[in-house]
Amino acid sequence: MKKSDSKQLPLVTTPILGQSPRNNKVTQRDIYTVSRLNKEARSLLEKTFPLIWIEGELSNLARPSSGHLYFSLKDTDAQIRCAMFRNRNMHLRFKPEEGQQVLIRARISLYEGRGEFQAIAEHMEEAGDGALRRAFEQLKQRLNTEGLFDNEHKKSLPDLPKRIGVITSPTGAAVQDILTVLKRRFPAIPVIIYPTSVQGTTASKEIVNAIVTANQRKECDALILARGGGSLEDLLCFNNEKVAYAIYESSIPIVSGVGHEVDITIADLVADQRAPTPSAAAEQLSPDRDEWLSTVSLLGKRLEHRLLTILDQLRKQLTWQLKSLKQQHPGIYLQQQAQRLDNLEQRLIIHQQHYLQQQRSILSNHSMRLQQHAPDHRLQHLHMHCNNLYTRLQQAIKKQLELFNQRLSTPARALDAVSPLATLDRGYTITRRERDNKIIVDADDVIIGEKIETRLANGSLSCKVEKINKHNKIK
Repeated sequence: MKKSDSKQLPLVTTPILGQSPRNNKVTQRDIYTVSRLNKEARSLLEKTFPLIWIEGELSNLARPSSGHLYFSLKDTDAQIRCAMFRNRNMHLRFKPEEGQQVLIRARISLYEGRGEFQAIAEHMEEAGDGALRRAFEQLKQRLNTEGLFDNEHKKSLPDLPKRIGVITSPTGAAVQDILTVLKRRFPAIPVIIYPTSVQGTTASKEIVNAIVTANQRKECDALILARGGGSLEDLLCFNNEKVAYAIYESSIPIVSGVGHEVDITIADLVADQRAPTPSAAAEQLSPDRDEWLSTVSLLGKRLEHRLLTILDQLRKQLTWQLKSLKQQHPGIYLQQQAQRLDNLEQRLIIHQQHYLQQQRSILSNHSMRLQQHAPDHRLQHLHMHCNNLYTRLQQAIKKQLELFNQRLSTPARALDAVSPLATLDRGYTITRRERDNKIIVDADDVIIGEKIETRLANGSLSCKVEKINKHNKIK
């Protein structure tokens, strides 16, 4: 327990159970708050457990908007709550699914907000090749502890090798790539091939025998251990402990060019030099003719070697400083607050849904009450009354029109009797002069050649006077 924590609360003096308060014998209790207890429990868990591998089935998988992952890992007897924060799960090579069997590398911790024991995942992979991966990591850690990966044990490569040995399958594509590169870069260097299997149950034994044979004959200045890419199971012989010790104990420097650039094996880590591909291994061992004759290139190599040494030293210093800073790094506190924020977000969503449900219920009640007082029935009654009044209005108008027609018929007949139109219907006409539209009642009103218009009962005639006949007026 930290001294600073013990000063957070005063020591409370309370009477011993069953003893009178007046008794001078009292006991002092160091009373913890819940926050203090959870904080110290989390610190104890994180200091006690290193990064460990855990395998189990995914359940209760949740992906909140923060980008973090929350889930449980379970087996047949137990389960544990887990969290994987966004800066870690963004590097996943697969999408975790409910019920999936996975393998995680995690640190054990405690979520102080709820006092929950949990695992903080740093890495996750599918459990299909989990056994091989665990065996690889265990062997890697053990060999690293024994010093097989230390740089001080690695031998330098010759600047101009007199002979190069190649340990690989004689029928594979890797040996052809190596020979092609060596022929292109420095064809004067002879090559000896030590044929071995690079996959299968006997491959590791054959690789060990080839390394031992090359060291016994001492006919090569450098060796290339190579094969093409493959799965973790395909590269199993290069993750073998005996192969690692054979490479480590070899007096001849070995360049490992196993698989593709992303494939890293135990052989790559123990070898004196690691190349991403077999062709790159041949590139590293064979000097370029132009570069060999170039002084500038030689100075560049020296500068590159010096820079790599400085960068390696700085990298080690940075690693040490990061380790010392990790316990005080605010990232852990930020992770705790991010997890608390996710919990509050989920509570807010639930509260919003509950509030919306209440408002919907209130709205439904108001709608039912409004329907009970709806004016539809009154509007329907008024509409029927309006239609009735409209029908009565039409009947009254019709009756009034009939009455007016009756009153108008008698004057109309009297007017029709004296109307000139009625005279026209009996065969008479009305004649006018076109020039002034004057009605002609006397033959002296016109002259020969003048245009006149004669109106009939139906239509009119435009005429021209050719002859004038005068008659006495009928008395």
